[in-house]
Amino acid sequence: MIIHSRNRRLRMHQSLRSLVQETTLTTNDFVMPLFVMEGQNKQEPIPSMPGIFRRSIDLTVKECQELYSLGIKAVNLYMKVPENLKDNTGKEAYNPDGLMQNTIKAIKNAIPQMILMPDVALDPYSIYGHDGIITNGQVDNDATNEALAKMSVSLAQSGADIVAPSDMMDGRVAVIRQALEENSFPNVGILSYAAKYASSFYGPFRSALDSAPKANTEIPKDKKTYQMDFHNSREALNEVFKDIDEGADIIMIKPGLPYLDIVSKVRDAIDLPIAVYNVSGEYAMIKAAAQNGWLDNDKAIIESLTSIKRAGADIIFTYAAKEAAILLNS
Repeated sequence: MIIHSRNRRLRMHQSLRSLVQETTLTTNDFVMPLFVMEGQNKQEPIPSMPGIFRRSIDLTVKECQELYSLGIKAVNLYMKVPENLKDNTGKEAYNPDGLMQNTIKAIKNAIPQMILMPDVALDPYSIYGHDGIITNGQVDNDATNEALAKMSVSLAQSGADIVAPSDMMDGRVAVIRQALEENSFPNVGILSYAAKYASSFYGPFRSALDSAPKANTEIPKDKKTYQMDFHNSREALNEVFKDIDEGADIIMIKPGLPYLDIVSKVRDAIDLPIAVYNVSGEYAMIKAAAQNGWLDNDKAIIESLTSIKRAGADIIFTYAAKEAAILLNS
């Protein structure tokens, strides 16, 4: 019997495989999350995330310069807020001389072309570790939205290009969009965490910022009243469509690798750019396995990030962005 159709014909050597390759990963796809702390010339390793650090503003600027030279044109910013600045209102989040605001100004002054996407959420600023203001023992959706709007305007005033609300409060995209318009920031974009799941893969991130819910019987013990149930997929489309109607410019799905079915489903449903967050737990698993010699670190990073893009992502937030850029550039 003659086999007329042989798929292996196009796999026989690297040049052929490259010619018919469907998905191409480049440095243009990456956003690098960065953790910022108070101080000068300070850098602290995050044990659960090998190769990732909390840095003072001056060292964060240097890191951004190196990232930009590698072809990474966007960063996502998170603050390690001192305990004495935390409360239940989150007011430090919109302090014009706050750590986030000063970080944005410093990076923009040094690298005007770098796209800054600061996180918009109250958990780093909250004494309770929740993404919102606590009222009568519950997360107060509407009061939180007003604080998030103030924070977004403050970040725009400092030079942010895109604000990235990660809180999952209902209606916050509309409130933020209105606040930006009323304060003459029509060109500041909103990257909305539209489908953010209540996931066990956030652990290393929360330890990096001390942003896990505090053990207090009078408040919710976790974030399941606002983050999505990981059993659900149709609900993700509902969240996405609502955020688009409210004015979101980019849609975020988080986490990444365990949720590629959601990425694909949303990709089929919308035309807006989709960002996917390759979260701290996903990064830490590869690092731990590689350190034990169970897999090849470099190959696993490129394969996992390519799978996210193949599923439909336009933008990938990943702690492996710098490593991946070095690998791709070489």
